[in-house]
Amino acid sequence: MNIQTIKLDLVQKLLTVKSESVLKKINQILDKEVIVAYTIDGKPLTKEDYNKNLKEAEKEIESGDFITQEELEKKSAKWKTKK
Repeated sequence: MNIQTIKLDLVQKLLTVKSESVLKKINQILDKEVIVAYTIDGKPLTKEDYNKNLKEAEKEIESGDFITQEELEKKSAKWKTKK
């Protein structure tokens, strides 16, 4: 079976499912596997990875580990003059 055949088979099965709990379980599995974003390096992120990265970023912000827009603009102005 190739991937297209498997997808079509799954769609047909999903359309016949009557149980909400079964659909919720399938949805949970897919949420763990589906790519929802990419890092700046191009690494794919699942929903779980994405949320983990968000939590890490929030911790960094809470601990003061960030720079303001103004600070970034000052830094980037220096980059332009280094050429």
